[in-house]
Amino acid sequence: MHTSTALPPPESQLEWQFSDGLVPYNDAIAAMQARAAAIRAGTAGELVWLVEHPPLFTAGTSANPADLSNPLGFPTYEAGRGGQWTYHGPGQRTGYVMLDLTQAHGPVPPRDVRQYVWALEEWLIRTLDRFNVRGERREGRVGIWVADRAAGTEAKIAAIGVRITRWVSWHGVALNVAPNLSHFGGIVPCGISEHGVTSLHALGIPATLPEADAALRLAWADVFGG
Repeated sequence: MHTSTALPPPESQLEWQFSDGLVPYNDAIAAMQARAAAIRAGTAGELVWLVEHPPLFTAGTSANPADLSNPLGFPTYEAGRGGQWTYHGPGQRTGYVMLDLTQAHGPVPPRDVRQYVWALEEWLIRTLDRFNVRGERREGRVGIWVADRAAGTEAKIAAIGVRITRWVSWHGVALNVAPNLSHFGGIVPCGISEHGVTSLHALGIPATLPEADAALRLAWADVFGG
């Protein structure tokens, strides 16, 4: 059984919540759908919801069935968001972002999905910067990447997958804080087989989920202004 705790909202009407324990994926989908509908109807405010899931795989609208091997038999779900296969599990902070995109949000003009995705990327980059990790974008690849230039390698540390329904956003981002990275071996993450995945812990940074939450909250204000 999980409980939700609300963080004090800033001056804007954006609400922040984080859920204790592992939130079942179907529960998260149902809660997001209900909140998005309420935002659209004007009966609820915007929300950033930070959760942790049990081990599972989700398929985006572009997912290739051949990219799923799933040797450990984790549950799989059709997510309905953009993108391909994604892993969620303990030690990963998933941020579900429900905003009314008919309104401007910091650098995001109304009804500009491309700029909204750019802002989510920037949110993750600035969050990682608070741990002295340089997160980077890659042309043609979704998510945030960390490069080891000395070794000539790079790995994905955060995923992005969004859905927009009648100009209300849902789904969002996933930041690898301390997940079991071997679990990613059950898929080709986001359809990219030539690069690996990493986490803050794998980079030698023993951050906790509450510390990641605090960094996400501060970085949000940097990007979205509230």
